[in-house]
Amino acid sequence: MANLLEVTGLDAWYDRSHVVQDISFHVAAGEIVTLMGRNGAGKTTTLRAIMGLVAKRKGRVDFDGEEMLAQPTHARFHRGLAYVPEERRIVAGLTVRENLQLGITASQHRRDTAKMIDEIAEIFPRLKERLDQDGTSMSGGEQQMLAIARAMMARPKMILLDEPSEGIMPVLVDEMFALFARMKQQGTTILLVEQNVERALRVSNRAYIVDEGRIVHEGTGADLLADREIQERYCAV
Repeated sequence: MANLLEVTGLDAWYDRSHVVQDISFHVAAGEIVTLMGRNGAGKTTTLRAIMGLVAKRKGRVDFDGEEMLAQPTHARFHRGLAYVPEERRIVAGLTVRENLQLGITASQHRRDTAKMIDEIAEIFPRLKERLDQDGTSMSGGEQQMLAIARAMMARPKMILLDEPSEGIMPVLVDEMFALFARMKQQGTTILLVEQNVERALRVSNRAYIVDEGRIVHEGTGADLLADREIQERYCAV
């Protein structure tokens, strides 16, 4: 499979804090790849730097054959790179349907809004039942599903997901990881940051472990799932 995302020698800073240090990795089209590590290791900053949300950054970010590091966030989005942050950002006062509509930006897609919402609703049965409900009145897990569904409305080539299972009840975590498996089967490419190590590795093709801003280990999802020593060393909270 061809690489959809290639990150080479990526560094990122917040003020004088050098959070991400010389990180390199790739994600092939159709893969789920997970960035793992303890809180504060630099995983979220890596996603934000890829998306252009960290002002001080250097290195290379090639997406779909184009170097993107110097491009603004909206250019990356229109190129087909979507980002779902941990805080979800569901718009209060708008229904689930209206929040989904916010995800459609390309004019050629706006003509198909109703069709696209129907397609998304079939993928997310909980949202299908709540299309006319205020988006912020749902549970945290349902709002996370809405945030992912909204990103999918733009028909991205790749989705960056930051801690999607954080603070979600177990039954919805089950649904969410089942969703990721279906998305992979349908060819969706996902770069995932996730603290639920076992669940993430079960759906991932490959994973990279980040520690103190650097990638210190990599392997297949199956290999890292079986390596308890590595998990305890780098991923234990």
